[in-house]
Amino acid sequence: MVTIHNFTEFEALLGKEIGTSAWHTITQEQINQFADATLDHQWIHVDEERAKNEGPFGATIAHGYLTVSLLPFFWHQIADVQNLKMEINYSVESIKFAQPVKVNSSVRLIAKLVSIVNLRGITKASIGVTMEIDGEKKPAYTGEVVFLYHFKD
Repeated sequence: MVTIHNFTEFEALLGKEIGTSAWHTITQEQINQFADATLDHQWIHVDEERAKNEGPFGATIAHGYLTVSLLPFFWHQIADVQNLKMEINYSVESIKFAQPVKVNSSVRLIAKLVSIVNLRGITKASIGVTMEIDGEKKPAYTGEVVFLYHFKD
């Protein structure tokens, strides 16, 4: 894990891979809870028997947005940004889903600092992200997320 205390330390990572998170297994329970929270109960996600027998993947799959919603969880395993007044999830940009995540698959995030700007004391950091699926050649997705950080000093 990388620890960042200020804009200068963050900027030193520009163009570099910051790190890789731990693996996380996406269970049917997590998929079902996400379906309940988002009111998205499409059978490909929640009907295990139908997905096994009729679905193209032989099992249920995680919602694409479930995998995207894990970004802050994974990011905080990669970078410990300290000395903050505030941190804001600013945007999710150009996410491209390459492959579905089957139930009980393990995923992890690789993060790279793509750009960083000091906006009158607010740090705007664009992080290139790739979500890998254990045992698969293609990632679940690639893209960029943007966080805003207001450091104390």
